[in-house]
Amino acid sequence: MEWNAFPKIGFTEHATPLQPLLRLSAYLGGPTIYMKRDDLTGLAGGGNKARKLEYLAADALAKGADTLIATGATQSNHARQTAAAAAQLGLGCVLLLERRLEGQPAEYYRAGNALLNRVLGATLCEELPAGANIATAVAELETKLIQQGHKPYVIAGGGSSPLGAMGYVGCAHEITAQASDKAIKVDYIVHATGSGGTQAGLVAALCRDKHTRVRGYSVRFDSNRMSEIVHAIANQTTSLMDAPSVPADRIEVDDSHIGDGYGIATPEALDAIKLLGRQEGILLDPVYTGKAMAGLFADIHSGRFSADQNIVFLHTGGAAVLSAYASLL
Repeated sequence: MEWNAFPKIGFTEHATPLQPLLRLSAYLGGPTIYMKRDDLTGLAGGGNKARKLEYLAADALAKGADTLIATGATQSNHARQTAAAAAQLGLGCVLLLERRLEGQPAEYYRAGNALLNRVLGATLCEELPAGANIATAVAELETKLIQQGHKPYVIAGGGSSPLGAMGYVGCAHEITAQASDKAIKVDYIVHATGSGGTQAGLVAALCRDKHTRVRGYSVRFDSNRMSEIVHAIANQTTSLMDAPSVPADRIEVDDSHIGDGYGIATPEALDAIKLLGRQEGILLDPVYTGKAMAGLFADIHSGRFSADQNIVFLHTGGAAVLSAYASLL
């Protein structure tokens, strides 16, 4: 089946902008950097999860679900956007969150996405301790909801299933069309990679493209593990489309900007947030996009990317968490 034949719900009504970051590109001395503005997708502040949820929510409705179950960390963007999707569709939403970080300022546990989840009406289960068996907890929650007469639909972490990744197959085609309209050749699409679905969808669509490559900056796992996750989802996604599998050498992951761990801001990410804000008036976040932008800066300074190239930075959203990191900013 062709990628655009899968049923979906139009949470993102129009193509998100592909805009040149002229001041930033000039400040860095090249390459020419464009930004794919998936922070503008909609669903309670925008972000990459909206594209995945378009397919996942459609599948949930087709199966008669009345409740969406989502997992993630305390400040999960995926949880916030799933809660928004459920609200828009008149579904229940139950969030099972993992308290991956301890000892943070009080704002971390009550502001940002933690606040927005409450505003959106999601039901929050008691937070699980770091390292808890999420799969077991989800299975127990699903059973409980069924016993209560509900029809739950479990969404993979980050929406990163083959069906969810179809959203970024579509995004890759969108970028290609926009680049053609601008008469530019895209050398690299770069972005933050966490649960793997965004990168998987992009490489599933572009793995036969001889010019454009995809580079993910991991925010959680080492490059070997992250590459395995992305490769597996990418091949499951191409299988859904009856397309050829993705060669392993098309999976490119840089793990050198994780810092002390997932959700822990690095000095470089904080600097990148401030630099982009002051050069372009665009907000990044400390968990995902700030680290990815720091990775892009490092690759430019090292010479990996040359001044004559065109780089697309995929903005996956996340600025909703900024108030949870107020003391650092």
